[in-house]
Amino acid sequence: MTTPGPDTIEMLRAHDRKARLGLLRRNTSDWVIFLAGVALIIWGVVAGAGAMRYNWQWYRVPRYFYREIDGEIIWGPLIKGLIVTLQITLWGAVLAFGIGLAVALLRLSRSYAGHALATVYLELIRNTPLLVQMYLFYFVLSPILGIERFWTGVLCLAVFEASFISEIIRGGILSVPRDQWEAASSLGLRSRVVYGKVVLPQAVPLMLPPLTSSMVNLTKSSAIVSTIAIFDLTNEGRTVIADTFMTFEIWLTVAGIYLCLTITLSAIAGWLERRSRRAQR
Repeated sequence: MTTPGPDTIEMLRAHDRKARLGLLRRNTSDWVIFLAGVALIIWGVVAGAGAMRYNWQWYRVPRYFYREIDGEIIWGPLIKGLIVTLQITLWGAVLAFGIGLAVALLRLSRSYAGHALATVYLELIRNTPLLVQMYLFYFVLSPILGIERFWTGVLCLAVFEASFISEIIRGGILSVPRDQWEAASSLGLRSRVVYGKVVLPQAVPLMLPPLTSSMVNLTKSSAIVSTIAIFDLTNEGRTVIADTFMTFEIWLTVAGIYLCLTITLSAIAGWLERRSRRAQR
């Protein structure tokens, strides 16, 4: 193997410096655009509030998170609403993934009835508004099944989001090379074992980014349960506003909490994706 000469080494170093400089410039421009966008949003909020002669009362917001009375911490309505939102998101995600997996397998099966049933489900759910579905679940399905409004909201969100998750799972399964299926079949493995041991481990890393988007969408969509009088974060924020008239402060705080939740979900999903890819190497 020949050793590169001084001129070649210098050219490589110059190319490396140029690449780093270009990356630094791109990162700087991205940050400038981001900060400019944030500044524009803040200016719009402040200017709008000023035109309305709005009286800012940020100092009153912390008491709606928690208060300390006689050495005991009393959680405020925003924390209580956040807990309900987290419960809805958790149970909704579990049910949505289960339903989505079942629908995806029906779509991939050779059963004509199963494929037709899954197709009708997808067309009905994905082409009707979530708000209409929530009212149908609450006023029609809930009395028939005799379930509480909390589980009515969870079930409606799960059924809605499962229609998207099923297509994500189906696409991930179909992305596994055909020779993997054929190799597993040649070993005499059953379909259940093929899916569990061969197909899904390869498909999951491909599913994680879109599944993260679905979980983020589920978290944001959970606010719609406030329409059926479930006291989630959005409904608790609305109640605080009705009592205090701190419209800007409370809605901005609620939006910030949702933003923290979605960013945390994205970070966790990114970590899981990197870990699963390392495990496959």
